[in-house]
Amino acid sequence: MVIQVAEEIEKKINELESAKKFLKQRSESKAETSAAYDKAVALTIMRLRNGQELDIDGVRIIEPPATILEKVARGICYKEKLEMEKAEAEYKSLITYISTVESQLNGWQSINRHLQEK
Repeated sequence: MVIQVAEEIEKKINELESAKKFLKQRSESKAETSAAYDKAVALTIMRLRNGQELDIDGVRIIEPPATILEKVARGICYKEKLEMEKAEAEYKSLITYISTVESQLNGWQSINRHLQEK
């Protein structure tokens, strides 16, 4: 039983090390996609204000009212928003996974301490 517990602890430590390698990558992806979306929305707003004709799925947009300009620009940039949301979900999923593995590791370590006290 002690050997099995030690193996499980080692396995969880390895899982954490592996997952944490991806953390920087996911953080950067999250930041980059958020910046890309903000940039795309800003550029789209400026294009619309300058009278440039744009479209969403074949629907032409010509000089939308100022009151809805930002909403229209965000709609035009839906692909960038989708990528941003995906990156955010992947980041949060990894954080949750790391937290879960840490909890499992703590559980195995508690079992190990209990076995060593006997």
